[in-house]
Amino acid sequence: RRSKDELDALKGEVGDDEVARGEKELEALTKTHTDQVDDALKRKETELLEV
Repeated sequence: RRSKDELDALKGEVGDDEVARGEKELEALTKTHTDQVDDALKRKETELLEV
């Protein structure tokens, strides 16, 4: 969230292309980490159901 706020603050200082690229990178990182958390949750659910 803080990274998104920082990108918004840069809009007047850098070009729109730079901000858009930064937003895409942030979205990709967020998706990667969200997917990792989802995978860990699925593994834990499976582990708990085995007992």
